[in-house]
Amino acid sequence: MTCLLFYHGYCYSLPLSHSVFIVSTSSMLWPLHVYQQKHPLNFVFLGLFTASLSLTVGVSCANTDGKIVLEALILTSAVVSSLTAYTFWASKKGKDFSFLGPILFTSLVILLVTSFMQVFFPLGPATNAIIGGFGAVLFSGYIIYDTENLIKRFTYDEYIWASVTLYLDILNLFLSILRMLRQGDN
Repeated sequence: MTCLLFYHGYCYSLPLSHSVFIVSTSSMLWPLHVYQQKHPLNFVFLGLFTASLSLTVGVSCANTDGKIVLEALILTSAVVSSLTAYTFWASKKGKDFSFLGPILFTSLVILLVTSFMQVFFPLGPATNAIIGGFGAVLFSGYIIYDTENLIKRFTYDEYIWASVTLYLDILNLFLSILRMLRQGDN
């Protein structure tokens, strides 16, 4: 039994088990938020969320050349390290990045609508690469914004939700870079 998945402008025919992992990843966000301060359950839901998300990302990486995945991994590591170091340095100097919230949210909506339009009206590989580049810039901004939230706004007890937000930022940055490199390889 298969299920069609539209992801980043591609139509994948996936086994039903992969579709279950995609739905389970999305459904794990609610219990993660609700039980973020209940000690044993928060780690269980975080583990389930991470495992199901890693399986869905694994499918995307399995359909890509290993060299491109390695390049995306190296680029993502360099960007995350430098942005995190910059945010900690800027935070220590008194910089405030909270103004980025509305800009990033609006940009995310534009990215989602454009990606959804790509499913029905494919605009070509160049547009796909541009969308990947825009996504990389957008999620780089989210890494700065969420790292500052981790430093200044999250309390000590909200470590689970803080880790989920940063994990999703880093993962989305990786997938955007992967998308851009995949289109550049074609």
